Amino acid sequence: MHDRSLIVIIALTAAFLLPVAAAQAHDESKYPDWPGKWRRAEGGPPRYDPSKPRGRGQEPPLTAEYQAIFEASLAAQASGGQGNDPTYTCLPVGMPRQATSGFPIEIIISAKTTYFLYESSFSTTRRIHTDGRDWPKEEEPTFAGYSIGKWSDTDGDGRYDTLEVETRNLKGPRAFDNSGIPLHKDNQTVVKERMFADKANPDAIYNEVTTFDNALTRPWTVMKKYLRVRNPTWAEDNCSESNNHVEIGGEGYFLSAEGLLMPTKKDQPPPDLRYFKQTKK
Repeated sequence: MHDRSLIVIIALTAAFLLPVAAAQAHDESKYPDWPGKWRRAEGGPPRYDPSKPRGRGQEPPLTAEYQAIFEASLAAQASGGQGNDPTYTCLPVGMPRQATSGFPIEIIISAKTTYFLYESSFSTTRRIHTDGRDWPKEEEPTFAGYSIGKWSDTDGDGRYDTLEVETRNLKGPRAFDNSGIPLHKDNQTVVKERMFADKANPDAIYNEVTTFDNALTRPWTVMKKYLRVRNPTWAEDNCSESNNHVEIGGEGYFLSAEGLLMPTKKDQPPPDLRYFKQTKK
């Protein structure tokens, strides 16, 4: 009877230890040391190509059709409107714009998934699957898309230093940046990234981003750089809170402090009030 009790205890102990052993299967020493808060290195407004100025200075390789959409966006913004930037109503920026790091990022690495968490609600969580899976046959499109990645040890020191990622299955509307550089309405965008640490500076990460999109005449490749803030504090940036922008019938308006609808540009007509009882003069 004593021996039987001992066997039961050993079996129960082994059962409790199995989840612990599985959790320990992720060897952190094989992965890069990327904890902390990561911010984009450049100043000024977030841009797809951080090495170039905003707007036309980005020199996006757009088709004639989508260059016209971009020009219309710039003209609308110059007159006080929002142009082709859909985020003023709190829609997520989506990929590839999320890679610009308009708001700080936290990178969490596990054996099967690398997570990119964003301080702002403008960017939804990215899950980069690194478990060797294939692309799903049926998956609901999202603004962040579906990402599959692969870690590699490029210098042979026994520790992964580079993460290559491909992102597909995106939905819109999306733009490259807040100037309204357009992506194609078919949402067939594919984004490829190559992320790697700066060998000379452990507090810097580079991200080479290439976007394939039918609004472009060729793939558009840029290099982004993120800098680390160690021992950070995190804030909450909720776009929906105190957002006074309103879109009605495809036009953007603004709510005043008194809660009244205001125009956002000169000579803007009021919205269509056909469903409201009209006041007789």
